[in-house]
Amino acid sequence: MEKAKISAYQLLVLIFLFEIGSAILVPLAIEAKQDAWLAVLIGLAGGCCLFWIYHSLYSYYPDIPLTEYIQRILGSFLGKVLAFFYVLYFMYIAARVLRDFGEMLIIVFYPQTPLFVMNALMVLVVVYTIRKGIEVLARAGELLFIFMMLIGISCIFLITVSGIIDISNLEPLLEEGVKPVIKTAFTQTLFFPFGEVIVFAMILPYLNQASKAMKTGILGLGLSGLIIALIIAMNISVLGINLISRSHFPLLSTIQTIEFAGFLQRLDITFMLCTVVAGFFKISLYFYASLAGTANLFKIKNSAQLAFPLGLLLLVISISIASNFSEHVYEGLQIVPLYLHLPFQVIIPGLLLIIAFFKNRKKQRKRDS
Repeated sequence: MEKAKISAYQLLVLIFLFEIGSAILVPLAIEAKQDAWLAVLIGLAGGCCLFWIYHSLYSYYPDIPLTEYIQRILGSFLGKVLAFFYVLYFMYIAARVLRDFGEMLIIVFYPQTPLFVMNALMVLVVVYTIRKGIEVLARAGELLFIFMMLIGISCIFLITVSGIIDISNLEPLLEEGVKPVIKTAFTQTLFFPFGEVIVFAMILPYLNQASKAMKTGILGLGLSGLIIALIIAMNISVLGINLISRSHFPLLSTIQTIEFAGFLQRLDITFMLCTVVAGFFKISLYFYASLAGTANLFKIKNSAQLAFPLGLLLLVISISIASNFSEHVYEGLQIVPLYLHLPFQVIIPGLLLIIAFFKNRKKQRKRDS
């Protein structure tokens, strides 16, 4: 691990920016129709439970990251194998998020630009930042968090005063009962975006006040979850569920409807700025987790020297994971949650916590005797 420390506020900011990441980009929880915002809130509650698991593991091993305490819990061989799979998981999800934003920029803003070029530009910025360390990323987060909040508040104000909100689009509540909402929450929003906070198991050891980790994590999740639910409810009230179901980027469609005082309109640039900033932090944190895990596994003291080769790998994976955007979306909704998010976010951490609990209780008994 690098010699670095971040404050509780910086951790809060990183969690917030990471969570809203691609969640504000795509039509999240659309299967729940006009109750999508409710599915997000239920997923948020489940995400807080998952963070409790990650924090409990952190409390047993406060000075080392996930990839190292896995080895202490499971033993050297099995622990290294599982830690390596976590490194691959972080890298793969980073590539998926990179592909999300590359596709968005090409479809909406730069249709003549090759995907490789768009993704390569983002990777260069990510690699440059990560080479500077987690403290630099955290300080950048502090600055851009304020920028994001100001733009977000401005957009919500303009949408409100434009008179384009139709609350009836959110009705009826629970039209098909609670079952579709629960199903959507536990097959989608629990994992994406809230379960993705597993990446902070690689970041928590840098926190300068370990006692504030749980409170900060829940606050970050709660704030981001409420914002995501508000954005989804706003999208539905403005566009209606039928239009959202046909839109790749509902928030963009909502912002495009803003017209204020006859001249203030076409605010697409605000959407691009917010999503690119949020995407940058999500990709950077996943990439940092993969890089730090690789350095930990292979005992590389200077992890910065891995940034460029792993950055190139990230770029290649982002281009090759799907042949087109539709295939990419299908994999993200149908395959990734069940075969990747469920084991890496829920099953494995839960089993690790059980084993760690009994191991530490046994050690405590030996000390007491």
